[in-house]
Formats: sequence, structure tokens, C-alpha cells
Amino acid sequence: MTQAPATSRAARRQHDREIVALAVPAFGALVAEPLFVMVDSAIVGHLGTAQLAGLGVASALLTTAVSVFVFLAYATTAAVARRLGAGDLGAAIRQGMDGIWLALLIGAAVIAIVLPTAPSIVELFGASDTAAPYAITYLRISALGIPAMLVVLAATGVLRGLQDTKTPLYVAVGGFIANGALNIGLVYGAGLGIAGSAWGTVIAQCGMAVVYLAVVVRGARKHGASLRPNTAGIRACAQAGVPLLVRTLSLRAILMIATAVAARLGDADIAAHQIILSLWSLLAFALDAIAIAGQAIIGRYLGADDPQGARAACRRMVEWGIAAGVVLALLVVVSRPLFLPLFTSDSVVKDAALPALLMVAFSQPICGVVFVLDGVLMGAGDGPYLAWAMVLTLVVFTPVALLIPVLGGGLTALWGAMTLMMTVRMLTLWLRARSGRWIVTGATR
Repeated sequence: MTQAPATSRAARRQHDREIVALAVPAFGALVAEPLFVMVDSAIVGHLGTAQLAGLGVASALLTTAVSVFVFLAYATTAAVARRLGAGDLGAAIRQGMDGIWLALLIGAAVIAIVLPTAPSIVELFGASDTAAPYAITYLRISALGIPAMLVVLAATGVLRGLQDTKTPLYVAVGGFIANGALNIGLVYGAGLGIAGSAWGTVIAQCGMAVVYLAVVVRGARKHGASLRPNTAGIRACAQAGVPLLVRTLSLRAILMIATAVAARLGDADIAAHQIILSLWSLLAFALDAIAIAGQAIIGRYLGADDPQGARAACRRMVEWGIAAGVVLALLVVVSRPLFLPLFTSDSVVKDAALPALLMVAFSQPICGVVFVLDGVLMGAGDGPYLAWAMVLTLVVFTPVALLIPVLGGGLTALWGAMTLMMTVRMLTLWLRARSGRWIVTGATR
């Protein structure tokens, strides 16, 4: 009678150690990514308002492109972790190489599209006549680094699948330092202006990609995995990525609709919305770190034909997600008076943001469950269901959000709709997790 609880506690401690070991470095790497843009903004901002505005347009386009192709990391993590769990490390790395080759192909295609169409893209996003030349310059140069950016995503997925989130953290920190030094040297030292900022970022990204490739190639040689492109493997990676692409595009559509609705509410509301959205994104990094641990751990258990271990890990990660959500909610409530003055001194904007921040705080435990289950199902390779669930969420959210200005609702109502959106996601993901249909064991799904 006493052995089972002791065994259960030991299993929970094991899950806790794995989650912490994977999630903490993953969080550091995730936070380092947006710091690239912050450094660029701080350096370019001293060149002038037009240059900073141009950087804002170009960086928004580049950030969107990277977020759209994040499936390169997610799908690769799940596939590599499965093969690791099955005990075939060579096949795991071979799967990762297929993802890297796919990243290079997509990157080349993006360059071919962006270079000739950069002026049209910048014009479409409404850049002013003074900012547009700077945006075009930055976009064209930075586009050359997109293949490296995508290789970093895919290689990060390889290492996460191999249960290594420390190396991505080290590479991200090194890339951040190199990016800052190169930007200062090229923008001011070489006098290249905004072009220097773009080249500095491209060089830093290429350096990160080279480090990742060196690590993966060393592992491939050690375990006898081929480095040559494999058409069937690349096609399989692309097919696994399509549902995750649909999921990501649906989520991006939700965020764009929310911003468009906030813009219709007035200048103070859209300003407050941007502040809240930045905080919401930062909180998402903390929860996404647990989700990344979920992708790696669940994939490994399923690859090892251990459905009970996968279920137990899922339950424990959900508990972590709820606990993290509660802690983040309390931090938001306590820090509200300190957080807002960092972004604005306008009392009207503060008044609009304060009640909406309470809604964000209320939603954090829900977000914790959503992020964790999202990671669990990604780790299980359950992409088609994730795509369907996110499309359904978009269908529910869109009419609710669009009715807010019509019915006289404000920013708090909009973030209430965002909380509804997360609740719908939680229900769809919980139903799938409870059904057990995501549990498909073996080296491949």
C-alpha cells in the first residue's frame, strides 16, 4: 500500500527534473530572439525617426516570416525525439538533416520572392515616403539572412528533439552579443547607417547557423547519418509541417484581427493594446518554454513505445502549466502600477490598459494549459488536429471581436474576447488529450 505513492512521487520528481532541465534553457533562448530586434531598434533609433520607422516596417515583415516558418522547429523536434526514443540516434539525426535541407530550400525561395518585390511589400504595409527607402534597404539585405534564420529554426528543433536545450541557449546568447557588436561597428564605425544594422544581423545569423550545422554534422558523422539531401525525407518534413503552418497562420490572423479592432477603438486604445500585447508575448515565452519541454519529452516516450510514460508526463506538464499560469497572473496584478509607466506617461492610455491587464492576468492559468497541451500534441505529431482546432478557434473569435466596436465595447472587452479565444483552444486541446487519440507509439507516427 505504501509502495505506489512512493513510486508516484519518484516519477513526478523525474518528470520535474526533465521539465526544468529542458524548459529553463529554452526560455533563455526564446527571450534572446526578440532582443535582436530591440538592439537593432536602439542602435538605429539614434540615426533618425525615418530610419527607425523603416526598421519597424522591415523587422515586422521579417518577424512574421520567421513565425510563419516556426513549424521547421516544431515538426523537427517531434520527429527527432521519436527516433531518439526508439533508440536509433542515427535516424534521428538523419531526420534532422531533412528538416535543415527543407529550411534551406524555403529560404532560397523567400529570397527569390523578397528581393524583387521589396518596394511593393513595403508600400503595401503603408510605410511613409521618408521611411520607405530605409525599409526597402533593410528588408533586401536582411532577406539574405533568411536561409540562415530558417536553418537555425530547424537545427534548434534537432537539438530539442535530442533533449538538448542548452546548446540553443548558448548559441542564442552568442548571437545576441555578436549582433550588438556588429551593429555598433557597422552602423557607426563603418558609417553604413541602417544598411550596417541589416548586415550586422545577417552576419550574426549566419554565424549562428554555422555553429548549429557544425554541431549537427559532428553528430551525423559520429552516428553514421548521411548528410546528403533525401527527397523522400524532405517531402515528409514538408507534409508534417503543413498542418502546423495552417495552425500558425490561423493564430497570426487572430492577432492581426485583434490589432485591427483595437485600432478602430481609438488612438489611446491601440496604444494600450500594443503595450498589453508586448507583455502577453513575454508571458507566452515563459509558458512556451514548458511547451518545448513537452514536445521533446512526449516525442521520446512515444518513440520508446511507452504510452503510460507519455500520459504521466502530460499530466505533470499540465500541472506545471497551471502553476506557472497562476504565478504569472499574480506577477501581472502586482506589477501593473510599475509596468505601464515603462511604456507611457499618458494617463488616458494607462486608464485604458489597467482593466485590460486584469483580464490578461485572469487568462494566464488558461494559457498555461493551452501552451502545455499544444506542446504535447506537437510532440505527438498530431499536427492535423492542431490545425483543425486553431481554424475553429479563429471562426469563433472573429465575429466576437468584430462586434466589439459595433456594440460599444472597449479594450477590456477585446481582451475578454482574447481570453475566450484561449478558452476555446483549451477546450479543444483538453478534449483531444483526454481522448488519448494522440497517443501513437513508434519511431514514426
